[in-house]
Amino acid sequence: MEQYGLEARTVLRGRGALICETEEGLKIIREYWGSPGKMEQLRKMQLHCRESGFPLVDLVLENQEGQVVTTGEEGIPYIVRDWFKGRECDPRSQEDIKKSVEAMARLHTVLVLEEDGEQVPGLLEECGRHNRELRRIRKFLQHKKRKNEFEEKLSGSISYFLEKGEKTEIEMGKILANKGTVSDQNRICHGECNQHNILFTGKGVAFTNFDHWNRLPQICDLGQFMRKILEKYQWDLRIGEDMILSYDREKSLSDRERVCLKCYLSYPWKFWKLANFYTNSNKVWISQKNLEKLEQTIALVQPWNEFIRYFQ
Repeated sequence: MEQYGLEARTVLRGRGALICETEEGLKIIREYWGSPGKMEQLRKMQLHCRESGFPLVDLVLENQEGQVVTTGEEGIPYIVRDWFKGRECDPRSQEDIKKSVEAMARLHTVLVLEEDGEQVPGLLEECGRHNRELRRIRKFLQHKKRKNEFEEKLSGSISYFLEKGEKTEIEMGKILANKGTVSDQNRICHGECNQHNILFTGKGVAFTNFDHWNRLPQICDLGQFMRKILEKYQWDLRIGEDMILSYDREKSLSDRERVCLKCYLSYPWKFWKLANFYTNSNKVWISQKNLEKLEQTIALVQPWNEFIRYFQ
């Protein structure tokens, strides 16, 4: 903190970080092993948000030498960001959900950063990569003679979810063939829009942890948030429609964005995540929690399909 000209009055532990109370408000310290250049780009984008009318983003700070990454005495690199006093979005509160989506739409109107020429994988490439991973996992399970309960359920359902993924990839390819305007291409996704990164503060709704920001269509943020909420509500169509209307009131959705959102929600993201976790973990022992998540994902197939079928 000395390298930022700050003094920590109190220190609390957060998720993998330290939250410090200083004379300039709350700051959060976290290890950072990534590229300083990407963090500089993130700061540039966050400053743009603040200057364009959306101040409640957790700005990465520069130290007294003008650097965004600071090395501690132990040789560990850290970043320091502004933080907010508040509570996380409560997914059990439909009012919280509505306000979060409205704030997300307002954030998206200013979340813009000109391309720097770096080629990054798009949404279509991401879905294609996930489908290839699912095919490899299916092949591995087909040749595995002795399977535990998780593997049996994964093996019995993977072909269905892979078929859904491949169909979505084809549809997505048709939609994304038209890249849209240059302005659309400059828009940024938060990258991890879930209830943990949306804080309700005394000044309004704040967005934090932009570490996974990317250049995917902004509708992916809305899709990710909707999926996580709707899984808790058995893919309730009314709640889904309310979320879309709340977003649309603040930032009008084009026909292309609506089709893209439907396509995004059609992809089996949760199933892929569980399968990917399996293939990268110790296969001798699978936690009961992951087995329950897999069973829940399979059980939600019917309401998920009905939601997509009646999606407008």
